[in-house]
Amino acid sequence: MLWCLPADHNPDSCHFSLSFLQLWAAYLSGRRLVVRGISPRHPALSALAHTYERALVTMHKMPRIWLDYLQLLMDMKLITQTRRTFDRALAALPITQHDRVWVLYLRFLSQFGIPVETAVRVYRRYLQLEPTHAEEFIAYLKSKERWGEAARRLAGVLNDDTFRSIEGKSKHQLWLELCELITKHPAEVTAESIDVDSILRGGIRKYRDEVGRLWTALADFHIRRGAFEVARDVYEEGLCAVSTVRDFGLIFDALSHFEESLLAAKLAAAAGGEDGADGMETDEDDGTDFLLKDSGDDTDLRLARLEALASRRPALLSAVMLRQNPHNVAEWHKRVKLFTGDPTKQILTYTEAVKTVDHDKAVGKPNTLWIAFAKFYEKHGDIANARIIFNKAVQVPFKYVDDLATVWCEWAEMELRHSNFKSALDLMRRATSVPQRPRKLSQQEERQLPVQERLYRSSKLWAFYADLEESLGTLQTACGVYDTMLDLRVATPQIILNYALMLQEAKHWEAAFQVYERGTALFKYPHVADIWAAYLKSFVARYGGSKLERARDLFETALKDCPLEQAKPLYLEYAALEEQHGLARHAMEVYERAIPAVPKDLRLSVVELYVSRATDFFGIAKVREIYESAIESEPPGELPEADIRVLCVRYAQLERKLGEIDRARAIFVHGSHLADPRRDRSYWEAWNDFEVKHGNEDTFREMLRIKRSVAASYAQMHIHSSAQVADVAAGTAAVGADQQQPTDTMAALEAQALADKGTRLPGFVSAGVIQQDQGQAAAAAAGQGQQPAAAAVAANPEEIELGDDDDEADQAAADGTANAADDDASIVQEKAVPAAVFGSLAQQAAGQEEQQVEELLGALERFKKRRVE
Repeated sequence: MLWCLPADHNPDSCHFSLSFLQLWAAYLSGRRLVVRGISPRHPALSALAHTYERALVTMHKMPRIWLDYLQLLMDMKLITQTRRTFDRALAALPITQHDRVWVLYLRFLSQFGIPVETAVRVYRRYLQLEPTHAEEFIAYLKSKERWGEAARRLAGVLNDDTFRSIEGKSKHQLWLELCELITKHPAEVTAESIDVDSILRGGIRKYRDEVGRLWTALADFHIRRGAFEVARDVYEEGLCAVSTVRDFGLIFDALSHFEESLLAAKLAAAAGGEDGADGMETDEDDGTDFLLKDSGDDTDLRLARLEALASRRPALLSAVMLRQNPHNVAEWHKRVKLFTGDPTKQILTYTEAVKTVDHDKAVGKPNTLWIAFAKFYEKHGDIANARIIFNKAVQVPFKYVDDLATVWCEWAEMELRHSNFKSALDLMRRATSVPQRPRKLSQQEERQLPVQERLYRSSKLWAFYADLEESLGTLQTACGVYDTMLDLRVATPQIILNYALMLQEAKHWEAAFQVYERGTALFKYPHVADIWAAYLKSFVARYGGSKLERARDLFETALKDCPLEQAKPLYLEYAALEEQHGLARHAMEVYERAIPAVPKDLRLSVVELYVSRATDFFGIAKVREIYESAIESEPPGELPEADIRVLCVRYAQLERKLGEIDRARAIFVHGSHLADPRRDRSYWEAWNDFEVKHGNEDTFREMLRIKRSVAASYAQMHIHSSAQVADVAAGTAAVGADQQQPTDTMAALEAQALADKGTRLPGFVSAGVIQQDQGQAAAAAAGQGQQPAAAAVAANPEEIELGDDDDEADQAAADGTANAADDDASIVQEKAVPAAVFGSLAQQAAGQEEQQVEELLGALERFKKRRVE
């Protein structure tokens, strides 16, 4: 090769080194092409390997030469030489280029025929360079069934807090892989001196969401080792440690399957055993040598163990629920019921419950545990222990006073059930005793005291004590209890009623009325409503009309601050009192006061009752006054519009019965502005029936005119909203028209005003009469083949219209001709009625006729008439 170089070359120059490398690379490449595809045992490959060795003498720092050489050796299947060459390459090349060599090295280790020990040792060296690739080593160990070292490496990875999986696995997934590995291969793992128990228990403490799976994995590890008793102990420990139903179900099912498998294996072994000893005669067996004759058959024991496990499941599950929340009172009661029939376990459960439940964290009422515990002893006839339980319970610092009061009441009820009446009264006196304090405490300070110091303010306890005194004590002692409750301000309205009723039954009427007075002073509305109702009823029943002024004062006091919702019964009782024992005039005043003093929805019923009583006492004049005042009522005592319509119809019917047809019609007219024809059809139907029976053509037309007017007025709100929408649409159309055909703005406004002429007022509904000028314009437009709207020319809407006398005169003449034709068509002969019959109504009718005539006149005629006047 050297003859190809120039004669004046310099061996130390860079150009020389580069040319030398290229020369070797070209030479080795040519040699590889020659030997490509031949057998790995061919001598040419050995010669090429010697050539690479000669090249590496001078180019041992070139990684490309090493990689090609190593690939050649891998193809030649020379394991030992290849491994040593890899080691030489790693020793010759700098550390920064080792990653290129290790990629090929690991590929070499994965080839078939490489000894496992060799590969393991090489991987250990590789992990010193790349410790993050431990998962590759673990996967290789699993593929070669080196379970012990795989478990040790995996445990080391989990103990390394700085390790980050290049495969994206979490610590939780690695834990599960380790559990599966050590449980399925316990012998290999044990040989590596790995503390499996410590590893799995550490996982149980760390990963709370996989507790059940880890417990079953630990038990499975011992089962595969053959330590069945240890596995059973692990299962039992897991059942007593888990705190979720899912984990409990997982472990319980695994334990049940384990016991069933052992029993099935034992039965199979017993079925396949020899029966040679069955026909042998035996002497009398007294059981003294059972150890020598024991065959080891524990099938019955295993059956009993499996049945016991199934029967223990509810209790074990209850324990799991209590581990979730040991302060769940309801769960403790359920656990006690599970041991029905076993008093010892029930007592132990109650004892554990009252010791475990924290009253500040309790879910439910913890006092029920103490009460149920005492009743358990009472049920079994042990009253002494029941008293001991109650005595301990009243010393417990409950969270609420009501809980402690309930315990005292249950204790007293137990004494009553066993006829210990004196003991029950003594208990209530002891419970309600007021503690002696150096000064009066504020409410905030008193709330900070324990419940035993605040028990004397329990209304529940005092009510029970009062019932006991009424039943077992004397009237004086019962009154003393009630008076103490009133002094302590712990009485409720029901207690006031009970106290007064007790005194009434004892015929102490004035004392009962004094109790009512104290009750009305203690409470305000709405709580005092029942007290006032009972007080007034009792007072009226006792004295009737003998103390009428006092009764009136009581009613006035009760009604003074009474809310609207509770005023009606009091007003009705007040009116009934005046009707029976007082003056009818006063009763009418009470009814009149009641109308604005009750809710709006109840005022109609009061008015109806008012009308009924006024009819009985005063006659039609008073009834008319009531109807008129109710219809014309103003805020805040006004009636709802629906009730006013009802009153108008009833008032009109009353006048119709009396023959006052004009008055009835006037009432219908007055109430018509409150009746929308589209919704309140009953009102207009009643008026229509009235006109059909008692009216004529003119009155019927007047009703229809009023109906149209009212409908138009109610439609204003809808028309206004519709007019706004129409304005927006008209503006949009005008913009489009301007874009299509540009015109003058003033001309557009005039056209719009002309289009709107004749319907200036919003909400006006045309009766179908077309004005003369509009009809002529429309006819002319139709004759020319144009649209009426397009043919019309509008005036400026801002222009002042002075009026066209000629047009209006022609229009009036045309209208007069039409009206005359109508009048001729329907001529009815009428006879005049003397004006004295009508009295003042004649003048009102004349005024109304003039007003109607003036309304029928056009604007121009009205102006002319005023000018003349």
